[in-house]
Amino acid sequence: MLEGGLAELHTHLGGSVASDILWSLAHEQGIALPVKDYWEFDALVTVSDPRGVAGLDGLDQIYHWTELIQSSPLAVERSVHAAIGGAFRSQGITTLELRFNPMKRNRGGERDLDHIILAAIRGLDLASLEYPQVRAGLILMMDRTFDPRLNEIIVEKAVRWAGRGVVGVDIAGPRQNGARYDYTQIEPMLETAREAGLGVTIHVGEEGGDMGREELGEVLERLRPERIGHGILAAGDPQLERLLRELGTVLEICPTSNLLTKALADEEAVRYTIRRFVDAGVGFTIATDGPEMMRTHLRDEFDLLLRLGALDEDELREANARGHAAAFRRGIAVPA
Repeated sequence: MLEGGLAELHTHLGGSVASDILWSLAHEQGIALPVKDYWEFDALVTVSDPRGVAGLDGLDQIYHWTELIQSSPLAVERSVHAAIGGAFRSQGITTLELRFNPMKRNRGGERDLDHIILAAIRGLDLASLEYPQVRAGLILMMDRTFDPRLNEIIVEKAVRWAGRGVVGVDIAGPRQNGARYDYTQIEPMLETAREAGLGVTIHVGEEGGDMGREELGEVLERLRPERIGHGILAAGDPQLERLLRELGTVLEICPTSNLLTKALADEEAVRYTIRRFVDAGVGFTIATDGPEMMRTHLRDEFDLLLRLGALDEDELREANARGHAAAFRRGIAVPA
């Protein structure tokens, strides 16, 4: 079907590390787990029920454990190294961006943020030496539940480590009390990131109905990110489709994840969404959101879209090529 390297631009570090590695990291650090059996642990840190989870809140409960286990420099380094190597060995992924929130891995301030970020960079550097075919980068994530100053600190750290493996910034997380999030409050932070040469991608338009569409419109008109995480609510909305097309914004679509979180109701909704974007000339790439947590891999996503008639092989090649082209990584030199 697809020859050559694959591109994955939307995968969370907390969802990209195999359960057996997380299990060992938890025991090495002496983390008290709610289960003692490995298979029960595997179910704890993945979407193990084929029916999925109860929305994004259910997913956050799983991330609670993976982020806790990754809350040390040792664990972050090992996780990044494992995620990059695993992606290349199992899927032939040669362009990969891993995103994570360093403040969700510093035990409430117990760990130094720079040490956490530098550990991720060490993991990336080691993987780059072992797998020189892979172009990998790190995206630091802000959170919608955070005070603006905390998000500002995350961007400051991203700027500090720009050029050392950090290639972009993002924001995700649940809304507070289900209210619409004011994305304009991070506008100055994003300008600071851009001035440092960092890319901008934003989680928006994944769920929330009309409110989610309003947020997506605000983000496109005010913040102008290069990419949008998910953005599936734009499908069937001519104004949003036009904005995406005219701005050249690339959507990072994660089909299996959207099915498991009920963001898309069923496979027909996946097919409809993808076809709408193709017909409207909206650019997108395909990703997993976190292959280990979602129990899927990038080639599984491609196979799903082919089976549904959402994309044909030529359109899949185009989406994959768009992923390589839309990557934020600027090409950090690795010593010979």
